[in-house]
Amino acid sequence: GTSRCSQSSSMSTAVRSSWGARSAMTLFLASGAVLCVDGLTLLELKTSVEMTRASSVSAAATQRTCASRAIRCRPPSMVAVQAGTGAMPAEEPLEGPTFHKSISAPDPIPEAGRRRAMELMETGALFRYSPGFLSETALAEADIVDYTGFKYAVGFNSCGSALFIGLKVVGVQPGDKVLANAFSFTAVPSAIHHAGGQPVYVEATDGYVMCTHDLRAKIEAEKASGTPVKFLMLTHMRGKVAEMEEIHSIAKEEGIVVVEDCAHALGIQWDGVQLGRQAAVACYSTQSAKVINSGEGGFFCTDDEEMAAKAYCYAGCYERLYSQHVVSPPDAVFDKVKLAIPNYSLRMNDLAAACIRPQIATMEARVARYNAMYARIVSQLEDVPEFEIPPYNARVRPVQDSLQINLHMTEPQVDAFLSASKRRGIPVGLFGSMDNARNFRCWQYAPSKTELPRTERLIKMAIDCRLPAVFEPEDYDQMAKVLRAARDDVMQA
Repeated sequence: GTSRCSQSSSMSTAVRSSWGARSAMTLFLASGAVLCVDGLTLLELKTSVEMTRASSVSAAATQRTCASRAIRCRPPSMVAVQAGTGAMPAEEPLEGPTFHKSISAPDPIPEAGRRRAMELMETGALFRYSPGFLSETALAEADIVDYTGFKYAVGFNSCGSALFIGLKVVGVQPGDKVLANAFSFTAVPSAIHHAGGQPVYVEATDGYVMCTHDLRAKIEAEKASGTPVKFLMLTHMRGKVAEMEEIHSIAKEEGIVVVEDCAHALGIQWDGVQLGRQAAVACYSTQSAKVINSGEGGFFCTDDEEMAAKAYCYAGCYERLYSQHVVSPPDAVFDKVKLAIPNYSLRMNDLAAACIRPQIATMEARVARYNAMYARIVSQLEDVPEFEIPPYNARVRPVQDSLQINLHMTEPQVDAFLSASKRRGIPVGLFGSMDNARNFRCWQYAPSKTELPRTERLIKMAIDCRLPAVFEPEDYDQMAKVLRAARDDVMQA
């Protein structure tokens, strides 16, 4: 009963160490569960099964417990299925191209980050304010300041938390209205809801950005209602950039404070300057699907020293811990604001920061590779008549780590395309799906008070596909072939 799970399941050391090394096999456990395990050879598999069958009743009971643990603790490449159903459902063979890599694969953590993370775990100094240690989070904040050009950066446990605090520090009060993109991710209306605000959604163009005509219309409508809007949270969804000069000009004209959701925008430049620099606050994400991967994390960036001090205090800087920051507002600014700011404990931890720092150092090289691979796949798709790939503004230096296509098809054909691409190995997402958190119809906690026909039409035809950095050029060629084949499956049916 005290044996470790790997020992109780009668796996040899060779079996355990081979996980992830070879092709998928199937392991039958005494509990009757079936695990599809990536990395077991047939000999190891047979040995494990025979040893399991020979176990005593008490050992079998132990294995039942262990099997439950194995299902909970298995590596990401293991998939549980019911006994008796076979490891994977059989499908009819497909003619034409297929794809066999995960398009959701995150970028790996560089060796320097892994090594530093191990050093931190050896010391136990994971808290950003560990006494006697120079904080990795403080160093990462300084690195972000250097990369983006902001005066201050505050590390948060997520970009969503940073957005919430961004709204707090610019002065959003319960009941205040906040203009926001109708096409965005649920974290944005969630941040507005968290701050007590009421979102006023602005329509999207077919290029996935905020429509400036509807922005003006929504501002005028709110003024006519007697409650003019004072705040705008501008999202650059999937790194697509609106007419920035026009939007900021409108905001300045109307006395509206702008917070930019730059979750997808680290490395993106407008006229050669990091996107977000025109806003009072800009927030960047290091969630695992972004160009910097720390699993979860984000940065609040501003040039305003009082906003920065407040953000630090909201995140969880108390007493005189600000003395441990590398780039920070003057002590007097903290002393002015800290007693009036609650501690929400939203700090980034040093383990996440250790993963982040070496990735900041390689940003430009990785951006160049992302953009080259994007150009490669787009060049093989742009002649498909049903595929509209919206162009980027000429003033934008993009970071093209994902592909979006507007499908000029009927709704049944769009559904058929999704099924065909998934069957061929590329499960693209539809923004308008009712289980997609980017569909405004799913934000029932913060619903739109007006119809959004243009955005609704867009998300019913717009598909989304990540372009992992770990893929090789020939992988992008194969992805293009698969997407073309899925189109042919639909249009030739």
